[in-house]
Amino acid sequence: MDGATSDPHFDVSGKSIVLAGACGGLGRAMARCLAARGARLTLADRDATALPGLAAELAAELGGELGGGALHHQVDVTDETATHGVVDAACQAHGGVDALINATGAFAVGPAEDLSVEAFRNTLDVNVTGALLLSRAVARRMGPEGGAILHIASVSSFVANPNYAAYASSKAAISHLIRVLAREWAPRNIRVNALGPAMTETPLTAPHLADPAFQDQALAVIPLGRFGQPSDLLAPMLMLLGPGGAFITGQTLYVDGGRTLV
Repeated sequence: MDGATSDPHFDVSGKSIVLAGACGGLGRAMARCLAARGARLTLADRDATALPGLAAELAAELGGELGGGALHHQVDVTDETATHGVVDAACQAHGGVDALINATGAFAVGPAEDLSVEAFRNTLDVNVTGALLLSRAVARRMGPEGGAILHIASVSSFVANPNYAAYASSKAAISHLIRVLAREWAPRNIRVNALGPAMTETPLTAPHLADPAFQDQALAVIPLGRFGQPSDLLAPMLMLLGPGGAFITGQTLYVDGGRTLV
């Protein structure tokens, strides 16, 4: 990743970036990467109590300078007023918004016949409705130069795993939502993409991976023979946000150790 610091294809220095889900396993890794490369961050998460600690961590790692200036803001991505609030805060602090990363997510798994309606609806609401609300809140405030929007999809956008009726439905919806938004907003030079990781070791997946049977089944279908790490997503993220991704839109880039080949 050191080469990405100076390579112009990966340059995000000075960009005003809203990072939703900043306190999650993926979000923290992304925040560290972006802050180290000089992005001006608006860290957003539903857990307001964790945000100050994350901001302090990042500042300490950078010797007191946090990505050209950063702020943190609580957000419930299913609340349209809240999504506009975090974008307004970014614009006020940083003079505009250049990019959005949506690393929020709900992960409900279980047999379709036993899955509660509440769990199904919540998964769709957080993963799909939240993606739409964040995307259009940012798109409405982007200037004539456009910008980049990046969501976290999944290999479940493509493969059909048993017990994933809620999660896979939501991630498939995200992969198609970005295609529609990319078509609508291309004339304004707003690029909309997604990253599709395989099973990645984060606090969100840890309770499931603690089950040996679940872990063995999940690992058996990844040809490269390991689970993903948050760091695996950082270079693709930088490319899609930076000049290297200037001609890429409407795509789900699978970072999956070959999972979608199986």
